[in-house]
Amino acid sequence: MAAVLRLPLMSTTSPRRWGSCCKPKHLPSRPLIRSLQAPPSRPKGSKEKEEVNIGNKQQQCLKSTGALRLHPEKLDVFKHLEGWAEKNLLPLLRPVEASWQPQDFLPEPSSEGFFERVREVRERAREIPDEYYVCLVGGMVTEEALPTYQSALNTFEGVRDETACSPLPWAVWTRGWSAEENRHGDLLNRYLYLCGRVDMRQVEKTIQYLIGTGMMLPVDNNPYLGFVYTSFQERATFISHGNTARLAKLHGDLVLAKICGTIAADEKRHETAYTRIMAKLFEVDPDAAMLAFATMMRRRITMPAVLMYDGQDDKLFHNYSAVAQHIGVYTASDYADIVEFLVKAWDVEHVAAGLSGAGRAAQEYLCSLSPRIRKVEEKAKERAKLRGSTVPFSWIFNNEVRV
Repeated sequence: MAAVLRLPLMSTTSPRRWGSCCKPKHLPSRPLIRSLQAPPSRPKGSKEKEEVNIGNKQQQCLKSTGALRLHPEKLDVFKHLEGWAEKNLLPLLRPVEASWQPQDFLPEPSSEGFFERVREVRERAREIPDEYYVCLVGGMVTEEALPTYQSALNTFEGVRDETACSPLPWAVWTRGWSAEENRHGDLLNRYLYLCGRVDMRQVEKTIQYLIGTGMMLPVDNNPYLGFVYTSFQERATFISHGNTARLAKLHGDLVLAKICGTIAADEKRHETAYTRIMAKLFEVDPDAAMLAFATMMRRRITMPAVLMYDGQDDKLFHNYSAVAQHIGVYTASDYADIVEFLVKAWDVEHVAAGLSGAGRAAQEYLCSLSPRIRKVEEKAKERAKLRGSTVPFSWIFNNEVRV
């Protein structure tokens, strides 16, 4: 996600409004994205990225150029969908009293058997290889950067939480989603602290660096693009946590398998919410939804922790991703599967009404994308087999792991 998309997203015509008594099923044909046209030139000297010092590390940060901004007319879409969001999103949030909490899976510190249970955690952890812990730490660090993700959601026009306690359904969803997600990092962090297999100070430094750095999400506050990203990302985390659960079970740690599986179930429920939003946008504004989906797929989606750094390894995310690919936690095949899943979930192939010429071209691109990704994946697999190198990870006391 390092490069910034250069696409014109704004109509130059004035917006058309409609009253509550005459809402059209499909929105007026105002282009959200004209992806097949050349972008307008930016003023000389304008930059999309700049270098800043974060935690004594020079970091490339993304600047908003306005190139992807939402047409004002499109804000009405989300205003008119508030009632829909209340009925279709908020029921997916679990009541706090009915929710699991991290302590449900961990030794109770006030009990007499606390130290014995900690010893059991550590004994099970000894049987699990280093490469698994690289992936578990990477997943935990990603979860712990939750403040960044809530901040990112609150940049989306039309759905942001304007007051930090707004009663509007979009804002209630974002806060509820964040409250549920917060348990994931807490649980994995405490487990890793107890297991004795990782250098917690290095892990904690990585978390601080990542939250301080932020994330590369070049959608310019545009919720159409943003909700494509969240739909994809929630499914990716569902898959990766599910695979860490599967591998923990394979290595004999059923408690850790349950921890990862429980987190995966949350991610699946959150995926359902975000894919519902995009499905609704495909219903009421198919052209804009189609173009947004194609735009984000042309960019490719990376994990939100792409800027992770531990104070030592400038290629930390790249190396962590290579280990995840190698042991099957999150792979290029999973990426292709997600594209295919979303194309089917939003019935992209059968969208007919309301598409512009650019929308039809985007539709054709999306329907052929997954097979092309799989071809590239096969070539990448062959190259990876030839490399077979190892890399030290500070998270596991600089032990070397194959990437």
